[in-house]
Formats: sequence, C-alpha cells, structure tokens
Amino acid sequence: MSAEAVGDYDVVILGGGSGGYACALRSAQLGLKVALVEKGKLGGTCLHQGCIPTKALLHAAEVADTAREGAQFGVKTTFESIDMAGVHSYKDRVVSRLHKGLQGLVKAGGIDYVEGSGALDGPHTVVVGDRRLTGKNVVLATGSYAKSLPGLEIGGPIMTSDQALSIDHVPARVIVLGGGVIGVEFASVFRSFGAEVTIIEALPRLVPAEDEAVSKQLERAFRKRKIAFKTGARFAGATQSGDVVTVSLESGESIEADLLLVAVGRGPVTEGLGYEAAGITMDRGFVPTDERLRTNVPGVYAVGDIVPGLQLAHRGFGQGIFVAEEIAGLSPAVIEESGIPRVTYCDPEIASVGLTEAEARDAHGEVEIQEYNLGGNGRSQIVGTQGFVKLVRRKDGPVVGVHMIGARMGEQIGEAQLIVNWEAHPEDVAGLVHAHPTQNEALGEAHLALAGKPLHAHA
Repeated sequence: MSAEAVGDYDVVILGGGSGGYACALRSAQLGLKVALVEKGKLGGTCLHQGCIPTKALLHAAEVADTAREGAQFGVKTTFESIDMAGVHSYKDRVVSRLHKGLQGLVKAGGIDYVEGSGALDGPHTVVVGDRRLTGKNVVLATGSYAKSLPGLEIGGPIMTSDQALSIDHVPARVIVLGGGVIGVEFASVFRSFGAEVTIIEALPRLVPAEDEAVSKQLERAFRKRKIAFKTGARFAGATQSGDVVTVSLESGESIEADLLLVAVGRGPVTEGLGYEAAGITMDRGFVPTDERLRTNVPGVYAVGDIVPGLQLAHRGFGQGIFVAEEIAGLSPAVIEESGIPRVTYCDPEIASVGLTEAEARDAHGEVEIQEYNLGGNGRSQIVGTQGFVKLVRRKDGPVVGVHMIGARMGEQIGEAQLIVNWEAHPEDVAGLVHAHPTQNEALGEAHLALAGKPLHAHA
C-alpha cells in the first residue's frame, strides 16, 4: 500500500531523543507546526538507556558506599548486599516519572507525535509506515548506539551498557573494555556493588579526553578503591566458556571475568534511513553540518549524536533549541563546542569545560595554570573527598578551561561554564563572594590564587 500523504508541516523531526524533542518543544513554542517521529520511547537513549538510568545506578552505588563507610563519620552502619531487583525498581521509577512528564509536555505543545520507524524519502519527506510527513524543514536527530569491536559478538556475559542496565545480579569479576566516560562510570558502579573490576584502555590514560592532571588523579583514586586498570593495553579477543569470559590482550596476557562490559564508544544511527539517497553528505556514518547545523541539503538540519563532536545529551538539547530558533528566523548565537560542559559521574566525579592545558597551549601559546587542592576546602573535608580545581588561563587573558575532580564536582560546573563562556578574568571571579562552607568556594579560591591573592592556598 502506498504511503498516505499527511499535511505539510513547518518542521518534521526524525528522532525523539534529547535533540529531537527539544527541537520539537521549542518549535511549538514559536508557533510552528511540528511532527515528531520516534521508533522507540520518547526521550530516546538519554532517558531510557543512558544518562538517567546510569546516574540512578551511580546514586545507588553512592548509597552502598555510604553504608560501608558510616563508621568514619561516627555512624554505625553496615553494608549487607545489593538487591538488584530493588535497584532496578528505583531506577525505573525515576525514568517513568520523567517519561510521563515529557509525554505531557509534547501533548500540551500540540506536537503531532508519530510512533514508528521513520526514514527519509527525499529531503523533505519522512515516511512512517503508511504515513508520509512532509515538511518545509526536516531535522535529523536519530541519535547513537553502543558500539562493539570487529569480531566481538554481544551476548551472554559479553554486553554493552544497554544490557548492563538490566543485569539481574552483581558479577564477582568484571572487565570493562574502554576507559572513557561510560567505562569508568560502570567500573565505579560495579566496584561499589562489590565486584572486582579491571578496566582495559588502549590509550595511555583513563578518560583520555580530559586534562592529563584529571586523568592522573582519577587513576590514583581508582587504585585506592582497588579498581584495577591497564592503560596502553590493546584488546586482541574474547572467548566464552560457560559463564566465564576470557579476554586476550595483544601483549599475550589473558584475564578471566564473569562479565565483559564493552564500552568502546557510541556510533551514529543513520544506516538505512535514506540519508544518502536524499543527497545528504555523510562521513563515516555521521552527518556533517556547518556551524548553524545545516546539512548540505537546503532545509535539512542535523542535531545531537549524529553530528561530529561531543556526544552529550545537553549538547543535543542546545542544538535542538538552536535549530528551532534558526528555522523560526531568530538568528540565534552559534553554539561554541568548547563551551559545552562535560561531567563524568564516577567516584570521584569529573567536571570540565573549555580547553585542557594541552589544547590551550596549542591554541594560545603561553598560558597560566592554577590548581587548588580540595584539601583546603572545608566542605570537601566534611564530605571526605580528595581532588582539585584546575584553571587554565590565556596569558594575561581570560580563563579558557576549568577542570575539576572530587565528590560532587559535577554540581560546580554551572559557574565554571559561565566563567569560560563569558570569558571572565581571574580578577572578575575573585571579586565574587562564594558561600562558606560550600564546595563551590573551591572555584572562588582557585580564582583568588590565580589573581595573585590566595586565601586558603599557598602562592
């Protein structure tokens, strides 16, 4: 049966994840007629298989650690065990509440929400089953999937984050293949739940996209937590025998575990969706755009994980809003990629925005560096965490990078992103009074020190 034509829209959005639904909601606010197509659940990977459920697991892990460590605070608590059914019930309640709220927003916005697998049929038509949705503008927001490696079959005790989110037990031994954001977060969860964990990372350090000083601090913290890791170690293969996985490295070493978590990054979901047939330029599965998120085909935009760059939900949100305003003729300011904050929710947390020290030296030549140790921060001592705030400043210029590690540091990234994006000088921030005793003070102290007037730090 031929697809039935449906009335024209101002915007047809393919994908209802972070970038897609943000674009839909903002477009509707601006009075545009919107169709939003999603083959899975509204909210996409972030809400259902990514950001929200993983952070729920990490919070459960934090509670487990708190129970173990109560005695050091004078509170007699004991850790008994992890009830994975109970953990999943908690996680699923959080996801369900957010999902229902999002469904309500889309409905209230008058958005035509179309459930089903959609594909392009030409640059301005999306086909969903027997429906043809035509739009003056089309936004591609089809997201990403958890990648594996060639020859490594996912199944049984070999899994990606998708399967790990619903595992019904705590394995005794876990190997995490990949020491990036997803890898260290799951390593942190499994260790807190009681597993022996080993991370295998091909590059020379954990979280290799972060500032080198942050990587070193994380490695020290993981050693203290007895999370083992092998950096500069290349994966050669994996075999299963019953419930045991044996991982082989190119060095000849082999390691046994009860679970192999494959965390080697995420790939773009674009194959078989008609993008190339519609004339859209592709690059290894990604959809390149210009700074205004336009593809090479007029009236077709792309947002989120399919656009080369940071694969972060909040980047997708921002890009979705940007494209809606661009289509509505508001000419929004271009999103500066380096100004997007990044948080890794392992223990200890990592939060950063702007350029690393190495990137800043490449971009600006001479730079100034300041590290403020959380040992001088009262609230951090109360919480019982170690770490630092590191500032990277262009010589005699603004702060171009903020890099933090320690418990709860993700909550400090809001001020940090304002500092970097508004091109603040250390003196600008040093003049602001930060509340005491808070961990937020550490940002103020770091800027006081960089401005040449340290308080709770040595010059």
